[in-house]
Amino acid sequence: MSTQENKNNFEWVWYVLGMVTGILAVLAVTTNFGYILLGAIVGVILAALFLKNVVKGRHY
Repeated sequence: MSTQENKNNFEWVWYVLGMVTGILAVLAVTTNFGYILLGAIVGVILAALFLKNVVKGRHY
């Protein structure tokens, strides 16, 4: 990776957004801490799938 790619690498935003969305979705249904962690994990997995499949061919 070049220095320019490191500056413009914002993939972590999608993972955080997926994790927060998963947490909020579970909080809307239940307040059990175990399910909240599960929602965060599922959110991160969905963000990874989104990055690998949908955003894969995008060029900046």
